[in-house]
Amino acid sequence: MVAFSGGVDSSYLAWAAHRALREGSLAVTAVSASYPASHRELAEQIVRDFSIPHRFVDTREMDNPAYRANNADRCYHCKTELFDVLDGVVERIGFDAVAYGINTDDTSDFRPGHRAAHEHRVLSPFLDAGLSKGEIRALSREAGLPTADLPASACLSSRLPYGTEVTSERLHQVEAGEEALRGLGFRQVRLRHHGELARIEIDPTELARALDPDMATRIVAAVKPLGFRYVSLDLEGYRSGSLNEVLFLHSVRSED
Repeated sequence: MVAFSGGVDSSYLAWAAHRALREGSLAVTAVSASYPASHRELAEQIVRDFSIPHRFVDTREMDNPAYRANNADRCYHCKTELFDVLDGVVERIGFDAVAYGINTDDTSDFRPGHRAAHEHRVLSPFLDAGLSKGEIRALSREAGLPTADLPASACLSSRLPYGTEVTSERLHQVEAGEEALRGLGFRQVRLRHHGELARIEIDPTELARALDPDMATRIVAAVKPLGFRYVSLDLEGYRSGSLNEVLFLHSVRSED
């Protein structure tokens, strides 16, 4: 059974598992408030186009106060809920194991969800094979998967700074804002939710267009009505895990 989000890694893993095991594989997608509708639609497209056995399951991490508190271990609580649910499905239908798409690049960042995977004995085939994100993209391209060049993605809760409570309203603001930005033609975007401030990260290659005064006006018009008082553009551009930077700063201050 493959934990399948519809992203680059899990899509290739689901494809490879189906190619090797046929009906002995199953891709399972968790649906919750932190999972964007666009991801669900892409997941549905992939399993339909490649005839991959699939099902959706509901996860309820939002019911967990430890998850909503959004401390640095938020991802651990999310993945624990996911793997608890998947373990239940495994038991009901008789599968042997759950696998997920962690790759070698993921091990260089702070990822507490990996601890939950270890506790649940979830398989990590890409680590076993020593595959990086770039190699998985190349293999996905060879397989004809539409995710080969898909921008990096993560759950919507990752847009909220640690300590900011995760609520359905805030997740909706983030999802709607990012959809609006993609509608303006930006490919790689993040809307970081800082209360009344929306801090927008756009891929450095697209920053020049975002800084054009006319485009800046359109960005504000798209994002501000979602409930933000201020809209800012991060001049460093998009970088994965930017909200983890504060963890490094806290660590340095503690050592001082």
